[in-house]
Amino acid sequence: MALSQLPKFTHCPPSLYNTNINLPLLTKLKLPTLTRLKSTLTTTEPIPITEAHNFLAPREETQTQFSIDKLFIPPDTEVSINENSGLSARILKGSNIVLSKYARDARVVQAEFIKSSVKTEDCPSDGLPEFALVGRSNVGKSSLLNSLVRRKKLALTSKKPGKTQCINHFKVNDSWYLVDLPGYGYASAPQELRTDWNKFTKDYFLSRSTLVSVFLLIDASIPAKKIDLEYASWLGQNQVPMTLIFTKCDKRKKKRNGGKRPEENVNEFQELIRGFFETAPPWIMTSGVTNQGRDEMLLHMAQLRNYWLKH
Repeated sequence: MALSQLPKFTHCPPSLYNTNINLPLLTKLKLPTLTRLKSTLTTTEPIPITEAHNFLAPREETQTQFSIDKLFIPPDTEVSINENSGLSARILKGSNIVLSKYARDARVVQAEFIKSSVKTEDCPSDGLPEFALVGRSNVGKSSLLNSLVRRKKLALTSKKPGKTQCINHFKVNDSWYLVDLPGYGYASAPQELRTDWNKFTKDYFLSRSTLVSVFLLIDASIPAKKIDLEYASWLGQNQVPMTLIFTKCDKRKKKRNGGKRPEENVNEFQELIRGFFETAPPWIMTSGVTNQGRDEMLLHMAQLRNYWLKH
Protein backbone atom coordinates (compact mmCIF):
# COMPACT_ATOMS: atom_id res chain seq x y z
CA MET A 1 0.00 0.00 0.00
CA ALA A 2 1.60 3.28 -1.09
CA LEU A 3 1.10 6.56 0.69
CA SER A 4 -1.31 8.70 -1.27
CA GLN A 5 0.67 11.92 -1.01
CA LEU A 6 4.08 10.77 -2.18
CA PRO A 7 6.13 13.71 -3.51
CA LYS A 8 5.34 13.61 -7.22
CA PHE A 9 8.07 13.09 -9.79
CA THR A 10 8.14 15.49 -12.72
CA HIS A 11 10.95 14.18 -14.93
CA CYS A 12 11.97 10.68 -15.95
CA PRO A 13 15.76 10.30 -15.79
CA PRO A 14 17.29 7.02 -16.94
CA SER A 15 17.09 4.01 -14.66
CA LEU A 16 19.55 3.80 -11.79
CA TYR A 17 20.56 0.41 -13.11
CA ASN A 18 21.41 1.68 -16.60
CA THR A 19 25.17 2.02 -16.93
CA ASN A 20 24.84 4.70 -19.64
CA ILE A 21 23.33 7.37 -17.40
CA ASN A 22 23.23 10.89 -18.80
CA LEU A 23 21.49 13.25 -16.40
CA PRO A 24 21.92 16.91 -17.36
CA LEU A 25 21.35 17.91 -13.73
CA LEU A 26 24.39 15.92 -12.64
CA THR A 27 26.97 16.75 -15.30
CA LYS A 28 28.83 19.28 -13.13
CA LEU A 29 29.28 16.89 -10.21
CA LYS A 30 32.46 14.94 -9.56
CA LEU A 31 31.96 12.08 -10.40
CA PRO A 32 28.36 -7.75 0.17
CA THR A 33 29.46 -11.40 2.52
CA LEU A 34 26.54 -11.61 5.00
CA THR A 35 27.58 -10.29 8.40
CA ARG A 36 27.06 -12.64 11.32
CA LEU A 37 23.97 -11.60 13.24
CA LYS A 38 22.64 -12.78 16.58
CA SER A 39 19.15 -14.20 16.35
CA THR A 40 17.64 -12.47 19.39
CA LEU A 41 18.40 -8.99 20.72
CA THR A 42 16.14 -7.02 23.04
CA THR A 43 16.43 -3.38 24.06
CA THR A 44 17.03 -2.82 27.75
CA GLU A 45 14.59 0.08 28.08
CA PRO A 46 12.01 1.92 25.97
CA ILE A 47 13.15 4.97 24.04
CA PRO A 48 11.66 7.80 26.12
CA ILE A 49 9.61 9.67 23.55
CA THR A 50 6.97 11.08 25.86
CA GLU A 51 6.27 14.56 24.54
CA ALA A 52 6.35 15.14 20.80
CA HIS A 53 6.78 18.89 21.28
CA ASN A 54 10.31 18.26 22.60
CA PHE A 55 11.31 17.39 19.05
CA LEU A 56 9.65 20.31 17.28
CA ALA A 57 11.55 23.17 15.68
CA PRO A 58 11.06 26.51 17.49
CA ARG A 59 8.16 28.46 16.04
CA GLU A 60 10.36 31.38 14.93
CA GLU A 61 12.71 28.95 13.16
CA THR A 62 9.73 27.33 11.41
CA GLN A 63 8.55 30.65 10.07
CA THR A 64 11.90 31.94 8.85
CA GLN A 65 13.44 28.82 7.30
CA PHE A 66 10.54 27.15 5.51
CA SER A 67 8.05 28.13 2.88
CA ILE A 68 5.09 25.82 2.51
CA ASP A 69 6.35 24.45 -0.82
CA LYS A 70 9.49 23.11 0.89
CA LEU A 71 7.63 21.24 3.61
CA PHE A 72 6.66 17.58 3.62
CA ILE A 73 3.03 17.51 4.68
CA PRO A 74 1.89 13.99 5.63
CA PRO A 75 -1.42 12.67 4.30
CA ASP A 76 -4.54 13.80 6.15
CA THR A 77 -2.71 16.81 7.67
CA GLU A 78 -3.85 20.42 7.39
CA VAL A 79 -1.40 23.33 7.16
CA SER A 80 -2.38 26.96 6.85
CA ILE A 81 -0.70 30.35 6.70
CA ASN A 82 -2.18 33.63 7.89
CA GLU A 83 -0.76 37.14 8.03
CA ASN A 84 -0.75 37.44 11.82
CA SER A 85 0.47 34.10 13.17
CA GLY A 86 2.35 32.79 10.14
CA LEU A 87 2.69 29.05 9.47
CA SER A 88 0.43 26.85 11.60
CA ALA A 89 2.43 23.65 11.12
CA ARG A 90 4.53 21.95 13.81
CA ILE A 91 7.81 20.80 12.25
CA LEU A 92 10.27 18.21 13.54
CA LYS A 93 13.71 19.61 14.42
CA GLY A 94 16.39 19.27 11.77
CA SER A 95 13.87 18.37 9.09
CA ASN A 96 11.15 19.69 6.79
CA ILE A 97 8.55 17.26 8.16
CA VAL A 98 5.23 18.46 9.51
CA LEU A 99 4.05 16.55 12.57
CA SER A 100 0.65 14.95 12.04
CA LYS A 101 -2.03 13.51 14.29
CA TYR A 102 -0.67 10.03 13.49
CA ALA A 103 2.65 10.66 15.31
CA ARG A 104 2.15 8.30 18.25
CA ASP A 105 3.51 4.99 19.59
CA ALA A 106 7.05 5.91 18.54
CA ARG A 107 8.84 4.12 21.39
CA VAL A 108 11.10 1.16 20.70
CA VAL A 109 10.58 -1.44 23.42
CA GLN A 110 12.02 -4.49 21.68
CA ALA A 111 14.03 -5.18 18.54
CA GLU A 112 15.33 -8.46 17.14
CA PHE A 113 16.93 -9.80 14.01
CA ILE A 114 14.50 -12.06 12.13
CA LYS A 115 16.10 -13.24 8.89
CA SER A 116 18.22 -12.47 5.83
CA SER A 117 16.85 -12.93 2.32
CA VAL A 118 18.34 -12.82 -1.16
CA LYS A 119 14.95 -12.68 -2.91
CA THR A 120 11.91 -10.55 -2.17
CA GLU A 121 9.67 -13.60 -2.07
CA ASP A 122 11.81 -14.99 0.79
CA CYS A 123 11.17 -11.96 3.02
CA PRO A 124 8.81 -12.26 6.01
CA SER A 125 5.22 -12.82 4.91
CA ASP A 126 3.35 -11.70 8.06
CA GLY A 127 2.14 -8.47 6.42
CA LEU A 128 3.69 -6.09 8.96
CA PRO A 129 4.68 -2.59 7.74
CA GLU A 130 8.36 -1.97 7.09
CA PHE A 131 10.89 0.80 6.49
CA ALA A 132 13.95 0.09 4.35
CA LEU A 133 17.31 1.75 4.98
CA VAL A 134 19.59 2.02 1.95
CA GLY A 135 22.58 4.15 1.05
CA ARG A 136 26.05 4.31 -0.39
CA SER A 137 28.50 1.95 1.29
CA ASN A 138 30.16 3.52 4.34
CA VAL A 139 27.34 6.06 4.75
CA GLY A 140 26.81 4.96 8.36
CA LYS A 141 23.72 2.83 7.82
CA SER A 142 24.43 0.18 10.46
CA SER A 143 25.41 2.80 13.04
CA LEU A 144 22.16 4.66 12.44
CA LEU A 145 20.09 1.48 12.69
CA ASN A 146 21.78 0.65 16.00
CA SER A 147 21.13 4.21 17.21
CA LEU A 148 17.43 3.93 16.40
CA VAL A 149 16.98 0.96 18.72
CA ARG A 150 19.69 1.96 21.22
CA ARG A 151 21.72 -1.18 20.70
CA LYS A 152 25.37 -1.22 19.70
CA LYS A 153 25.28 -4.54 17.88
CA LEU A 154 21.80 -5.07 16.46
CA ALA A 155 23.31 -4.48 13.02
CA LEU A 156 27.02 -5.19 13.14
CA THR A 157 29.18 -2.42 11.66
CA SER A 158 32.30 -3.09 9.64
CA LYS A 159 35.44 -1.11 8.80
CA LYS A 160 35.19 -2.57 5.31
CA PRO A 161 32.32 -1.07 3.26
CA GLY A 162 29.93 -3.30 1.34
CA LYS A 163 29.48 -6.09 3.86
CA THR A 164 25.67 -6.19 3.80
CA GLN A 165 24.72 -8.40 0.88
CA CYS A 166 21.20 -9.50 1.80
CA ILE A 167 17.84 -8.02 2.75
CA ASN A 168 18.00 -8.10 6.56
CA HIS A 169 14.75 -7.80 8.53
CA PHE A 170 14.68 -6.56 12.13
CA LYS A 171 11.32 -6.72 13.91
CA VAL A 172 10.50 -3.81 16.22
CA ASN A 173 7.96 -4.09 19.06
CA ASP A 174 6.73 -7.26 17.38
CA SER A 175 4.66 -5.01 15.09
CA TRP A 176 6.82 -3.50 12.32
CA TYR A 177 10.19 -3.93 10.57
CA LEU A 178 13.39 -2.03 9.99
CA VAL A 179 15.02 -3.44 6.85
CA ASP A 180 18.75 -3.16 6.17
CA LEU A 181 19.48 -3.27 2.43
CA PRO A 182 22.84 -3.73 0.62
CA GLY A 183 24.89 -0.57 0.21
CA TYR A 184 25.56 0.72 -3.27
CA GLY A 185 28.55 2.42 -4.89
CA TYR A 186 31.24 0.08 -3.53
CA ALA A 187 31.47 -3.51 -2.40
CA SER A 188 34.26 -6.04 -1.95
CA ALA A 189 32.85 -8.45 -4.51
CA PRO A 190 32.95 -9.10 -8.28
CA GLN A 191 30.99 -6.78 -10.57
CA GLU A 192 28.55 -9.51 -11.61
CA LEU A 193 27.59 -10.14 -7.97
CA ARG A 194 27.09 -6.42 -7.32
CA THR A 195 24.74 -6.37 -10.34
CA ASP A 196 22.69 -9.16 -8.76
CA TRP A 197 22.42 -7.15 -5.53
CA ASN A 198 21.10 -4.18 -7.53
CA LYS A 199 18.54 -6.44 -9.17
CA PHE A 200 17.08 -7.95 -6.02
CA THR A 201 17.09 -4.57 -4.25
CA LYS A 202 15.22 -3.09 -7.21
CA ASP A 203 12.74 -6.00 -7.14
CA TYR A 204 12.20 -5.39 -3.43
CA PHE A 205 11.40 -1.70 -3.97
CA LEU A 206 8.95 -2.35 -6.79
CA SER A 207 7.13 -5.43 -5.52
CA ARG A 208 7.17 -5.31 -1.71
CA SER A 209 3.56 -4.51 -0.78
CA THR A 210 4.34 -3.90 2.91
CA LEU A 211 7.01 -1.28 2.24
CA VAL A 212 5.85 2.01 3.79
CA SER A 213 8.88 4.10 2.85
CA VAL A 214 12.51 3.87 1.75
CA PHE A 215 14.90 5.84 3.92
CA LEU A 216 17.70 6.91 1.55
CA LEU A 217 20.85 7.72 3.54
CA ILE A 218 23.05 10.56 2.26
CA ASP A 219 26.45 11.50 3.75
CA ALA A 220 26.10 15.16 4.78
CA SER A 221 29.78 15.53 5.62
CA ILE A 222 30.71 15.67 1.92
CA PRO A 223 29.29 17.40 -1.19
CA ALA A 224 26.51 15.70 -3.14
CA LYS A 225 27.48 12.55 -5.01
CA LYS A 226 26.17 11.74 -8.47
CA ILE A 227 25.24 8.18 -7.50
CA ASP A 228 23.08 9.41 -4.58
CA LEU A 229 21.26 11.85 -6.85
CA GLU A 230 20.67 9.07 -9.36
CA TYR A 231 19.30 6.79 -6.66
CA ALA A 232 16.93 9.48 -5.37
CA SER A 233 15.72 10.24 -8.89
CA TRP A 234 15.20 6.52 -9.66
CA LEU A 235 13.05 6.10 -6.54
CA GLY A 236 11.03 9.15 -7.55
CA GLN A 237 10.68 7.99 -11.13
CA ASN A 238 9.27 4.69 -9.92
CA GLN A 239 6.95 6.31 -7.38
CA VAL A 240 8.62 4.59 -4.41
CA PRO A 241 7.88 6.54 -1.17
CA MET A 242 11.17 8.04 0.02
CA THR A 243 12.62 9.99 2.94
CA LEU A 244 16.11 11.51 2.68
CA ILE A 245 18.18 10.79 5.80
CA PHE A 246 21.31 12.94 5.98
CA THR A 247 23.96 11.15 8.06
CA LYS A 248 27.20 12.25 9.77
CA CYS A 249 25.81 15.70 10.55
CA ASP A 250 28.16 15.86 13.54
CA LYS A 251 31.22 16.11 11.27
CA ARG A 252 32.15 19.76 10.90
CA LYS A 253 35.86 19.84 10.03
CA LYS A 254 36.12 21.80 6.81
CA LYS A 255 39.14 19.87 5.55
CA ARG A 256 37.01 16.71 5.55
CA ASN A 257 33.94 18.01 3.76
CA GLY A 258 35.19 20.18 0.94
CA GLY A 259 35.02 23.37 2.97
CA LYS A 260 31.27 23.16 3.60
CA ARG A 261 29.30 22.52 6.75
CA PRO A 262 26.76 19.62 6.79
CA GLU A 263 23.90 22.11 6.60
CA GLU A 264 25.33 23.51 3.36
CA ASN A 265 25.71 20.06 1.82
CA VAL A 266 22.13 19.22 2.83
CA ASN A 267 20.83 22.37 1.15
CA GLU A 268 22.90 21.71 -1.97
CA PHE A 269 21.53 18.18 -2.33
CA GLN A 270 17.97 19.40 -2.00
CA GLU A 271 18.52 22.09 -4.62
CA LEU A 272 19.99 19.53 -7.04
CA ILE A 273 16.96 17.23 -6.84
CA ARG A 274 14.36 20.00 -6.66
CA GLY A 275 13.77 19.95 -10.42
CA PHE A 276 12.78 16.28 -10.31
CA PHE A 277 9.91 16.64 -7.81
CA GLU A 278 6.70 18.63 -7.80
CA THR A 279 6.71 18.63 -4.00
CA ALA A 280 9.64 18.38 -1.61
CA PRO A 281 10.59 14.89 -0.34
CA PRO A 282 10.79 14.59 3.46
CA TRP A 283 14.29 14.86 4.95
CA ILE A 284 15.94 14.60 8.39
CA MET A 285 19.45 15.47 9.59
CA THR A 286 21.01 12.73 11.74
CA SER A 287 24.16 11.44 13.41
CA GLY A 288 24.81 7.89 14.57
CA VAL A 289 27.48 9.27 16.94
CA THR A 290 25.49 11.97 18.76
CA ASN A 291 22.05 10.40 18.09
CA GLN A 292 20.88 13.62 16.44
CA GLY A 293 17.64 12.97 14.56
CA ARG A 294 16.98 9.58 16.17
CA ASP A 295 13.75 10.53 17.88
CA GLU A 296 12.63 12.62 14.92
CA MET A 297 13.07 9.59 12.65
CA LEU A 298 11.03 7.43 15.00
CA LEU A 299 8.21 9.99 15.14
CA HIS A 300 8.24 10.27 11.34
CA MET A 301 8.13 6.48 11.00
CA ALA A 302 5.29 6.34 13.51
CA GLN A 303 3.09 8.81 11.67
CA LEU A 304 3.70 7.15 8.30
CA ARG A 305 3.13 3.71 9.79
CA ASN A 306 -0.09 4.63 11.61
CA TYR A 307 -1.53 6.26 8.50
CA TRP A 308 -0.54 3.19 6.43
CA LEU A 309 -2.22 0.84 8.91
CA LYS A 310 -5.41 2.88 8.90
CA HIS A 311 -5.66 3.07 5.13
